[in-house]
Amino acid sequence: MSKPFKHFRTITKHRHKVISHCFKAGIGFQGLFHDLSKYSPAEFISGARYYQGTRSPNEEERVKFGYSKAWMHHKGRNRHHFEYWTDYNPQTKIVEPVKMPLNYVVEMFCDRVAASKIYNGKNYKNTDPLNYFLKAKARRVINKETSDTLESLLEMLAEKGEAETFAYIKEMVKEYKKHRKS
Repeated sequence: MSKPFKHFRTITKHRHKVISHCFKAGIGFQGLFHDLSKYSPAEFISGARYYQGTRSPNEEERVKFGYSKAWMHHKGRNRHHFEYWTDYNPQTKIVEPVKMPLNYVVEMFCDRVAASKIYNGKNYKNTDPLNYFLKAKARRVINKETSDTLESLLEMLAEKGEAETFAYIKEMVKEYKKHRKS
């Protein structure tokens, strides 16, 4: 099977898993738009070229060039990535991470769980997304409150499982939406 087809199959399988998780989390409509930019030429061509099947093709592109053009395109168009949420701070005069809205933190959670399931396959455990998150925590430039929220949800998944975690998230989202309307 060719790399482009394998890449297409992987990103589509991942996307469908995220959509399923987003419905469980109460953000189903938002989930329908998850990662559509991966099908654009700017991302798909690199993804197919550097496809390995066990990790993101962006990692291999970084090894080759020192950066990933596909990732820069992706993070600038997908609000569920904390890297999207940076802005110039007029007080400090530097670009800093800003707090993500809860619905995008939830989508990021769904994305991380789905990615762990796709890349770990039948060896997936509910602790995998948390372990992956913690591995790079010290190097991550993310708003503290956003990081703490995501980490607490990943800890809950590791300790209490999917059913309880998604039920909890769905209630959080319901409250968040209620307060946004008022």
